[in-house]
Amino acid sequence: MTPPAPPAAPLRADCIGDSAGGLTFDVAARRNSRNAGAALLVLRRRVLDAVDAVGAAADTVSLPLAPAAEGRLRAALPSSVSLPEGRWDAYARLSDGRPRRLVPGVTDLRSLAERTPSGLLGHVAVRIPYATRQGNLTVRSWLRAPHAEAVDLRLASGGLTVRGRVYGTPLGPGADAELRARPGDAAGGADGSGVRRVEVAAERTEFAFTVPYDGLAPGHWDLWLRPAGDSGPVVRLARLLDDVADKSPVFTFPRARVWTPYGPVEAGPYYTTDNDLSLAVAPLEA
Repeated sequence: MTPPAPPAAPLRADCIGDSAGGLTFDVAARRNSRNAGAALLVLRRRVLDAVDAVGAAADTVSLPLAPAAEGRLRAALPSSVSLPEGRWDAYARLSDGRPRRLVPGVTDLRSLAERTPSGLLGHVAVRIPYATRQGNLTVRSWLRAPHAEAVDLRLASGGLTVRGRVYGTPLGPGADAELRARPGDAAGGADGSGVRRVEVAAERTEFAFTVPYDGLAPGHWDLWLRPAGDSGPVVRLARLLDDVADKSPVFTFPRARVWTPYGPVEAGPYYTTDNDLSLAVAPLEA
């Protein structure tokens, strides 16, 4: 009996980010010259639930892999190629036609950490490659139009000051920030109607506001920006413009203890799994 063939060694891909938001993938493999057109880098958007599964077959982006050096194939994902928001698993399809999962090699994302988009396109596109828990290569993509970037968070004993920049829409004289309680939280009731407004100081594309903790009921509060007040869009605040795919375990903040009409609480900011900015307010025993 012939023993089964050993599993193929994983294919490694080096990733380089550019200042425009594009990515280059260098795969350690050779293209078979007899089937020269078959080499592709394939990105597949991850299906999270049954709702996302509708039309999921169309959520695939294929990029040609061309020889770049001896034993290297290169694919480019320019910023001009649309990549809808989500997590995209990376594969290489070589001469045998079978997609093989890629693992990360050397990753250079220094240009992403220094990137400041112009905002002239009306949207912000961000792509950050990262290693999954299984060690595979995946690209986290965001596509926000418009976008409100949380640039700096300053914590005081009684509140949080947020400084940021807006892209894709102007800041008007009636700009304000909005805190929305999550549906089902005590802060918002069963219908999620809990909303707080905070005045915003705006100058050109930059804004700042302070959230006092002492008026917040226990629960989770999501932070939004209204660049034109009631007359314009409502934009979720997030931190996207750096090289960190998942902010929540990296950016942690101290909690402040304050007294509110609902009793003593412990409050502080955090980033969600989508890198959106929120506040957690937890009750304390009096």
